[in-house]
Amino acid sequence: MFMNFLRNNVYAAGALTLLRIYLGWSWMTAGWGKVTGDFSAAGYLNGVVANETVMNTYPTYHAFIENFALPNAGVFSFMVAWGELLVGLGLIVGVLTTAAAFFGIMMNFAFMFAGTVSTNPWMILLTIFILAAGYNAGKFGGDRWVIPYLNLQFKKIIKGKTTAESPA
Repeated sequence: MFMNFLRNNVYAAGALTLLRIYLGWSWMTAGWGKVTGDFSAAGYLNGVVANETVMNTYPTYHAFIENFALPNAGVFSFMVAWGELLVGLGLIVGVLTTAAAFFGIMMNFAFMFAGTVSTNPWMILLTIFILAAGYNAGKFGGDRWVIPYLNLQFKKIIKGKTTAESPA
């Protein structure tokens, strides 16, 4: 019953719009500061590697940070900065809302695995509602036009493959 409300109710769509704009603003402002500033994730990644709690609790994540992320800190700095900015923009304008929420929650979990709490649990909790609502979360945004267009394009692609694969 609650899922039906989240996924289909116009009042839920309005409340979800406020939620996604709030979350989007949080992501966008964090990303904007990194994109326009002199951001480097190297210090943060070194802190994760030095954190014994992360090493003992999440040894695989610790190994990933130490052996892959830290040697590629420049790439990760770029991905974090632009990822935060784009997740924020996607949520604010309501375009590819579910994808933006998914990538946002993935970043929140990555920060938490690294031992950073901050506002991440709060953002995860709110993002779960957006993910559960699906299309309805972006109903009062660009998804109103983007999702039907993408669905039409995918149907054309599938129809083209089916026609091309059928015997003559």
